[in-house]
Amino acid sequence: MGALALAVALAGCNDSDSGKGRRSSGSADSSSSDGKTTYRLGEASPPQESTMKESKDSKFTVTPTKVQTGTKADMDNSGLDMDKDKAPRIPVYVWSTLTHKSGKAMEVGDMDNDLVVKTDKGERTKALIVFMGDAKWPNCPEPDTLKKLSAGQSEKICTAFLIPEGQKAAAVQLSQGFSSEPLEWPVKN
Repeated sequence: MGALALAVALAGCNDSDSGKGRRSSGSADSSSSDGKTTYRLGEASPPQESTMKESKDSKFTVTPTKVQTGTKADMDNSGLDMDKDKAPRIPVYVWSTLTHKSGKAMEVGDMDNDLVVKTDKGERTKALIVFMGDAKWPNCPEPDTLKKLSAGQSEKICTAFLIPEGQKAAAVQLSQGFSSEPLEWPVKN
């Protein structure tokens, strides 16, 4: 049996952020002091503040380092049981370094939860979530989202996103809540 992909992850997030409130909005710690919102791949985000109960007030950075668009063959070989009524999708792989800066230990999954891929057509898609099984991607192993990092520790991860076939990844974004613009790392195609 193929793995089942969560439909919400495939639907994207064109109109709004997920609203999960992983980081505080409006705080000086959750955005850069100079108002900068665009970065180069390999450039770290300003420190982000966790609002998760277990790691409240902990700080971390996210550094997208590489973005690669997959192929239809990657999709066919992934093991995902895709809805035949939906438009064909292809994977985009985003490699990032997550660095815990200070505070209580944090799970890897709490640090990359607000990453989004924006396409050249303006569609925004959150990372793929798979229930009942695994998706297999070439050179992009599923990260251990439950692994805890303490201050000073980093983890290099790869995250898979699904975008409509025929579109290209234009940027990686890090949502900043409803009241702030997302941070963005443009992708050079």
